[in-house]
This record gives sequence, structure tokens and C-alpha cells, in this order.
Amino acid sequence: MIEMTIDSIRVSLMNYQRVVILKEKLSERYLPIWIGPAEADAIAVKLQGVAVPRPLTHDLLRIMIDALGATVNSIIVSDLKSDTFYAKIILNVGGEQMEVDSRPSDALALAVRVETPIYAEEIVLDKAGILLDKETGKPVAQESEGSEGKDVSEEDLKKMSAFYDFINTLDLEDFDKHKS
Repeated sequence: MIEMTIDSIRVSLMNYQRVVILKEKLSERYLPIWIGPAEADAIAVKLQGVAVPRPLTHDLLRIMIDALGATVNSIIVSDLKSDTFYAKIILNVGGEQMEVDSRPSDALALAVRVETPIYAEEIVLDKAGILLDKETGKPVAQESEGSEGKDVSEEDLKKMSAFYDFINTLDLEDFDKHKS
């Protein structure tokens, strides 16, 4: 598993669909994941420190987990099948670990509220991770380290073509401008 951070939330200029951009903590590989507008807002509200008058759904989830005496250990973007990302919320309940299936957008909205680590499985990054050309800001082909035995099949690549078409419509020109 690779530790990730939330780099940004973007909007496609072509169809206004939201995408959360995760970045490897110790590398320059990115993982874009499509999310709904409500989940994008839920993540952005917390990242920007905006106070809301009433708890949002993900705030309620955090409050319920706390009330039940559990803690969130981590979030894992665990799989990618047929252009659908999968995630797990890893909970500590009474000293035992429990995995809860989740949409990545909901898991990420919870993660920013409880300040827990976010991970992605290497196979997910092999399928959908991107490197950006430093000059153009456009995605470039990648060869990941240690991916022996984890080759992405031709069938998976065909399924991902719509995903890459979408990524190529994003305005990534200012991707690193907010960083020092």
C-alpha cells in the first residue's frame, strides 16, 4: 500500500464533473478519482476549514463512530474494476480491526474529518495512477517500480480509455502552483 494525500479537487472543463486528485506522499504520481458534487463539497468544506451550521452527512458518520467507541485507523482505495473505484474504511472497534466497504468519495470525506492516513493499493495506482509532464502539466506514460506480476491487461486498458479521455480534459496547468 502507498500512502496518499489529497492534493486537490478539480472540475472538468468539458462536463463539469468533479475529480479528487490524490498524490503519493513520497512520489510524484497522482490518482484522480471521479466523485459526485456533494462529496466534492463535503471534502472541500473540511479542507478549507469552512464552518457549517449543521453537521453534514460525513460529520454525522464521524460523530456516530465516536459515539460507538470506535476509531478510524485508515482509508484504503482498494480496487478499480470496470471504471469503478472501491475503498475500505478500516476501523478499530473494541481492540479489533474491522473493514467497512465504502465509496472512495465517502471514505475520503470521512478521512479529512478524522485526520487519518489515506492509502492506495499498488494495483490501483498501476491501473489509474498518472505522472505529469513538468512543462506541459499533461499526463505522461509511466512505468511503476516494483510492478512485476501486476501488469495491467489489455482488457483493463480498453476499459480505462474513457477514464484517460476524461483526465485529458482536465485543466492541470496550475497543478503545482500552490506548492512551494
